[in-house]
Amino acid sequence: MSSRVVVAGASMGGLRAAEQLRAAGWTGSITVVGDEPLMPYNRPPLSKEVLAGKESFESLAFRPRASVADAEWILGTAVTSADLARRVVGLGDGTELAFDGLVVATGVRPRRLRCPGPAAGRHTVRTVDDARALRADLARPGAHVVVVGAGFIGCEVAATAVALGAAHVTVADPEPLPMLRPLGDLLARELLRRHQERGVRFALGTPVTAFEGGDRVTGVVLADGRRLPADVVVEAVGSIPNTAWLDGNGLDLADGVLTDELLRAGGLPHVVAVGDVARFPNARYDGVPRRVEHWSMPADSAKRAAKTLAAHLAGAEPDPEPFAPLPAFWSDQHDFRLQSFGAPALGLDDTRVLDGEPGGDVVVGYHRSGRLVGVVALGGPAAGAAAARHRPALLEQPALTA
Repeated sequence: MSSRVVVAGASMGGLRAAEQLRAAGWTGSITVVGDEPLMPYNRPPLSKEVLAGKESFESLAFRPRASVADAEWILGTAVTSADLARRVVGLGDGTELAFDGLVVATGVRPRRLRCPGPAAGRHTVRTVDDARALRADLARPGAHVVVVGAGFIGCEVAATAVALGAAHVTVADPEPLPMLRPLGDLLARELLRRHQERGVRFALGTPVTAFEGGDRVTGVVLADGRRLPADVVVEAVGSIPNTAWLDGNGLDLADGVLTDELLRAGGLPHVVAVGDVARFPNARYDGVPRRVEHWSMPADSAKRAAKTLAAHLAGAEPDPEPFAPLPAFWSDQHDFRLQSFGAPALGLDDTRVLDGEPGGDVVVGYHRSGRLVGVVALGGPAAGAAAARHRPALLEQPALTA
């Protein structure tokens, strides 16, 4: 019987893991299992270009490399259980798959608010079906839109709703500023100003406590007593790692799947984790395990995890070099872009303007113990290019201590 690697999760991380296993020399069979019926596709445009109707849903699909043309794809069925000692996973349709190696790539799902009120008219944005349903609701003439959550997705959806002509768009969040935790005070204040100039309203500093309406939501109630009219609500309040299927295997699943510096789950040589679900120590910084939900991470982690797993399956020692990626993200909102390199959240206590001015194109540096750990640009292409010029300095920095 030929050896098999099962990749649990058929999004970007699962696809890249399959491709990188081939690149690392794995010639055995590969089975990729995913709960959605679609082949892997690009998710960031769901809250922007696709939601706005500027790109089609069909344009999102990734084109797999020829090296994985022989991979088996089991779609529309989730992995629901695992016995890592027996090396078997169970699927939602009752099927069991034996494996020699396992890639955990099950990603995350949207967190939902536990508030009383109707469910109809409330949306999340994670899948193609989510975006289709939301786009249909945003097309309602005179729509009153309330976005709960002022993070990446929330701000992007608010900008898209304004562009689509929604009558009122309000962003509600318990934090006092949008995107405060990832960006810090300086850029968060500037982000607030730019959104307000373009027609977005904000209800900040107080949580949502309830939804009003009968069969369908008609309003949002805040803890301070305010009521926001709403016939469309978008819940953008974070994510939950999909790890329940791994319960009972002795893994640390407190926030995703804890891995070591080689992306092995629980130190098991035959199990690796990639993408949003992986909580790993980054040797570039302080070695504290963290999940990183950035677009670049599925590909970066898949490359390293595939090398680790392929070496084990070949009976060889893995490359001992710790995984030390440079995180990166971007976020398009209205007519401007946020572009980031590094880990700005580690340097929120020491931010400095590196280029430009906050009112225009600006680049902000984030420092920890005097060391540059992150760079974020806000503005047009010139700001992004300026941020990219600081990337070599981020790569050359020595590791931080915990």
